Amino acid sequence: MTPNLNSTVTLNWYDYTIFVGTLVFSTMIGIYYGCFGTKQATTKEYLLGGKTMKIVPIAISVAVSHISGNLLLGTVSDVYKYGTGIWLLNISFVVMGFLANFVYLPVFFKLRLMNIYDYLKERFDTKTRILAVVYYMIAEILVFPVYVYTSSLTLATASGFNVNLIAFILSAVCVFYTSVGGFRTVIWTDFFQFGIIMASFITVYVVALGICGGFLPVWNTAIAGERLQVFNFDVDPIVRDSFWANCIGGGAFFAAYVVVRQSGAQKFLTLAKFTDIKWSIIHTVINMSVVHTLCVFVGLAVYAKYKECDPLASHMISKYDQIFPYFVTEIGASVPGISGLFIAAIWSAALSSMSSNLNAVSGVIYKDVVYLFFKKQPSDNSSSAILKVIVLVVGTLCTCLVFIVELLGDILSLAALAVSLTQGPILGVFTLGIFFPKANPKGGFYGMLGGLMAALCLTLPTKYYELSGLIKYPMKPLSIDGCAGFNQTLTAANFTSLNGTVSFQPPSVFKISFYYYTFFGATMTIVFGLIIS
Repeated sequence: MTPNLNSTVTLNWYDYTIFVGTLVFSTMIGIYYGCFGTKQATTKEYLLGGKTMKIVPIAISVAVSHISGNLLLGTVSDVYKYGTGIWLLNISFVVMGFLANFVYLPVFFKLRLMNIYDYLKERFDTKTRILAVVYYMIAEILVFPVYVYTSSLTLATASGFNVNLIAFILSAVCVFYTSVGGFRTVIWTDFFQFGIIMASFITVYVVALGICGGFLPVWNTAIAGERLQVFNFDVDPIVRDSFWANCIGGGAFFAAYVVVRQSGAQKFLTLAKFTDIKWSIIHTVINMSVVHTLCVFVGLAVYAKYKECDPLASHMISKYDQIFPYFVTEIGASVPGISGLFIAAIWSAALSSMSSNLNAVSGVIYKDVVYLFFKKQPSDNSSSAILKVIVLVVGTLCTCLVFIVELLGDILSLAALAVSLTQGPILGVFTLGIFFPKANPKGGFYGMLGGLMAALCLTLPTKYYELSGLIKYPMKPLSIDGCAGFNQTLTAANFTSLNGTVSFQPPSVFKISFYYYTFFGATMTIVFGLIIS
């Protein structure tokens, strides 16, 4: 049964005003920086903001641009299903900050890099750099339409508008203000959008506490429902949310996702002094932790609301990813504007990720593709114009891919898989170059290829087993005792029995927690790189 969230709420003019106002204000920021002041007329200004940015705006921009709508929605549903183990991602953020501060960014800053892939050319060779750029661009181009589609679907579900029309408008606005305003627009729209996200989630949480009776009833309900099981020090790599999975696997993932990824590193490198970079890293870790912790608390409130009537089992939603939007639309019927603020927050998360990716990708394409066709260095005005055209072209391509997402839903998992597969080898080759002086160009290039192949051999069978229902993560107890027409308590055990008995058990290696995928790809890249060297 397909859920009809429209049945629970009707968006009013103030809801539309809130999220349309978010788009309009973001666009105005782009117009301001594109038409006034320096007008982003040089490459340094367009890609690095003239290297005059401040600590806090950079930190907020890095944090919010790596918090997509998928992560916001996914964290809440994950807490509802599996408990607060996902809170341990905060440990991943701390590990990321440590690696950024003491390993990778000092090297990039010392070499004064605008494009971090220049390091691979200097340390190894052009082939290794090109391969890393290809990995990076594949992941970015596949992820962009997922950001757009997820955010568009949230509004389409609540309003009844066509999801493709919404996706087109959202993409067009983002591409326009990013291409016109350049790096400064990305930073200050991120700053504004971070405020929208925080305001939305705090409001939703406060309203949810009021509906559920306050903080203590929500907390006690979480304890009774076995949701407050955070620290699991089991060293078994199969355990989904263990301390070690987050510390080792999650730390590697976010180091690759934020630090050795152009869209993240580029922002840190706009700061003039490395002391500023250190403080910006600290602020970034704090900001990401605050948002993530807030999502976890909202997830506990959602569980308290539906502890006696699981929306999936009662056919009010078709998958658990929809539980947070469904929750907001229910409470939005009694609290004016909260639905509009929630949609604005999801859109803000998407816009931030999209604009950062577009700005970073444009610089990479310009340096590694377009620039090679010039016999002499183009002027600053020409370079700035070319960068704007690249943003428009890439943005248009990614917008077209949004329409494929609706037709081929598997691309959602494909995009997530592509990011995991490409991040590991990229992290591995940077680590290989920094820590192993004897690693040579062949080791760097073929190490990356070997790391990708090894990661494919691990993740593709795993995804097949998951889609076939042969690998399942045990869920916390759920109930439908409070639903009309139902009288059964659903637990992890009888969820399995409802889906049939599994006679075949996949090899244990394919049950490894997905948190380790990036770490595995990076490790294999280093191993292959050293052997080949």
